[in-house]
Amino acid sequence: MTEPWYADGLSFACTQCGNCCTGAPGYVWLQEGDAEKIAAHIGVTVEEVTLMHTRKGHRGLTLREKNNGDCVFFEQGKGCVIYPVRPAQCRTWPFWESNLKSRKSWDNLAEGCPGIDQGSVVSVEEIVSRMREFRI
Repeated sequence: MTEPWYADGLSFACTQCGNCCTGAPGYVWLQEGDAEKIAAHIGVTVEEVTLMHTRKGHRGLTLREKNNGDCVFFEQGKGCVIYPVRPAQCRTWPFWESNLKSRKSWDNLAEGCPGIDQGSVVSVEEIVSRMREFRI
């Protein structure tokens, strides 16, 4: 088996710029337990999180967006207000299979993500673990 092109790890440090949280609407899928963690973090009930901050999508619950397409939990100047309990899809960014197909894919991602190739090196083992934790 050949090693992946990122066998030496990759540098990444989230800057909370919001580029992956804002813009065109999309899906941020919730996994089991996410609504409970979010509710505890923001001090509301799970029912309130579900009613006010999620919607049904083709794969289950997804976070709502604001009218401009931004994630409901992203605030300009603050970043993600649920960062410590953000869903797996957000926690594992940018270590998704689609972003790691090739060095070129990773380099293209860097054009819109200022955290790419910044900060500490994330080991190949950690990258693989994150890819397994969440798959789009």
